[in-house]
Amino acid sequence: MSDTYYGGLAADSQGINDGRPAVVLLHGLGADRRQWGPVLRELALLDPERRVVALDLPGHGGSPRRDSYALDEVAAVVHGAVTEAGLTAPIVVGHSLGGVLATVYGATYPVRGVVNVDQPLLVGGFAEMLRRAEPVLRSPDRGQIWDLLIAGMRPEALPDDVRQLVQTATPAQELLLGYWNELLTVPAEELTEGRTRDLSAIRAKAATYDYVAGDEPATVFLTWLTSVMPEVSITVVPGSGHFPHLAAPADLAKILTG
Repeated sequence: MSDTYYGGLAADSQGINDGRPAVVLLHGLGADRRQWGPVLRELALLDPERRVVALDLPGHGGSPRRDSYALDEVAAVVHGAVTEAGLTAPIVVGHSLGGVLATVYGATYPVRGVVNVDQPLLVGGFAEMLRRAEPVLRSPDRGQIWDLLIAGMRPEALPDDVRQLVQTATPAQELLLGYWNELLTVPAEELTEGRTRDLSAIRAKAATYDYVAGDEPATVFLTWLTSVMPEVSITVVPGSGHFPHLAAPADLAKILTG
């Protein structure tokens, strides 16, 4: 990976600022910007001049740790990187944790669009599971919880090279507890209210919102999402599990250049 830094965050950058909205890529928890490698290659083929910046989130890859990983604070750090990279109102793409971060970012800062890759924003059930598992998350056996989560994301559907990236991306305990602190401490209804406000703010800016999933989204999530964001574009990449950007990078690249 390169030694480029924007706003203190390690980054990979390609293309030029040519007046079109740049693309900013945010990875998921425990990963780093290498997981965007297949998408970056496809974008370079489809649109070689398009400016694209893939960032390592705080505490990941080459980016330094923080005392707090609250989403609004991390979004502010990302905005500092976006600003230093010379980008104005980009399209912000996020996978998993990066998907909710992209949504928070889009509600707070200028964007042309947000692309959420397989992050169902209604996380009440997941948060409840984490709360039950919190004693293990705070113990030396925390890796057992992460391994169970990864197994449920169907990494076996991925090509060998990127599957290894997924299976070796185990977050440090401070990242699990830091980035998941909101899920561990905030009631589910408040989390939903917050994401509803975020989507409403994005809609008020007339920014686009794309949801890319590896399986057909749950009915309750679709009903909520389309009620809050009627203009949402939904794409399902069948059989790609939690990682449509790795299983079918050309499909995502076409969405980003379409």
